[in-house]
Amino acid sequence: MRKAIAVVCTVLVVGIGFTVWSGYQKITQFPKQKLTVQAGQLLDVPRGTTTKRLAKLIEEDHILADASLLPWYLKLHPELGHIKAGAYSLNGVSDVQDLLELVNKGKEVQFQARFIQGTTFKEWRQILDKLSHLKHTLLGKTDAQIYALLGLPTTTGNTNLEGWFYPDTYSYTPDSTDLELLKRASVRLQRGLAEAWESRAKDLPLKTPYDLLILASLIQKETSLKEEQPKVAAVFVNRLKKGMRLQTDPTVIYGMGDNYHGNIRKKDLMTPTPYNTYIINGLPPTPIAMVTQSVLEAAAHPADIKALFFVADGTGGHKFSDTLSEHNQAVRQYLQWYRQHIQGKK
Repeated sequence: MRKAIAVVCTVLVVGIGFTVWSGYQKITQFPKQKLTVQAGQLLDVPRGTTTKRLAKLIEEDHILADASLLPWYLKLHPELGHIKAGAYSLNGVSDVQDLLELVNKGKEVQFQARFIQGTTFKEWRQILDKLSHLKHTLLGKTDAQIYALLGLPTTTGNTNLEGWFYPDTYSYTPDSTDLELLKRASVRLQRGLAEAWESRAKDLPLKTPYDLLILASLIQKETSLKEEQPKVAAVFVNRLKKGMRLQTDPTVIYGMGDNYHGNIRKKDLMTPTPYNTYIINGLPPTPIAMVTQSVLEAAAHPADIKALFFVADGTGGHKFSDTLSEHNQAVRQYLQWYRQHIQGKK
């Protein structure tokens, strides 16, 4: 009888030991389990997520059919239990170990918003509204309301947002808001504007940093060639000093708004708008586009030339002229090039 009991006890102990050992083996092998991940799939880990909740999230997102061993594994490896909230890209994540390392490092997925130089705030809003994984807090808000939320200068005399943001590619996480993104672009622009204004040439016919920003926007719309920007700046500054109208087509186009359909007619040049520099004297009331640092520097340091005119030369650049007769000759040369190379191909 005693032998029988001893045998039974031995069997039970061995059985329990085998079960424990088998369970331990399953737990230690758990991080090697392969995940089912779709292209572009994200894992959103809310703040305060426990190990049990993380296991549930993995199952709910169909990343792993059974993640019940996760809490047990993390008890054996507490160094991997520091789960950080965030949205994580699962690209390149193949097994549980990869996933745990990802959420422990807190390296959230980064999205990108690209804003091009020379674009307008209307175009920026269209881009912002379409960005995925961004919290849209500005929908329905007016430009004046956004201006106030950004804390932009009140000394300009208006709440126009044109020109106040630096064009570039900005990275953001899914927790970001559209206002935060705009604030980053605005702070960068204001910093660059302050630097350009502080180092500006002393004889500029500009009264405020905002004037410099307006001038820079005209230059930006006329040329994207860095080597030409100081020359274009010089033409505008020379004309301002002489009391000549700036007569730059981009201001006419901006003033036309939705009425612009691809070309400017003589009638458009003669139609009054606050931005039509063929009619108004001096600078327009606000910038007309977003500008880069090189343009701000060009506006602050125009080239030392006497040119008063410029026209496209057909090669992507411009021909600069000191006199009207020289300018008219340059215009004729451009028209000749245009007829040969553009109209001749139609």
